[in-house]
Amino acid sequence: MNEIKPNDLFAQLRAIGSAALAESGGSAAQGGSNVDFGALLKSSLEAVNERQQGAAELARSFELGDPKVDLTRVMVEMQKARVSFEALYQVRNKLVEAYREVMSMQV
Repeated sequence: MNEIKPNDLFAQLRAIGSAALAESGGSAAQGGSNVDFGALLKSSLEAVNERQQGAAELARSFELGDPKVDLTRVMVEMQKARVSFEALYQVRNKLVEAYREVMSMQV
């Protein structure tokens, strides 16, 4: 079984960000000044949600005895969904931490 490495997660997050940036018509070379962070976060939330729903549907198919679905595939998809959610959760924690830090600054 492969180990989950933080650098791989960051690379995947960068790839998701680049893909979302490309979909919005921007380019990675332009920098972050014109990136709609809300849209990027929303697309990430939707991707994590789709992954979780897909894993749940696969598990449901396995439970119902679908011969096309094996246990290893179900477990791998469930772990991918869990890792995606955990990465999103950590991003949320960092955002909350940054917000609190900004709000505690004296003007």
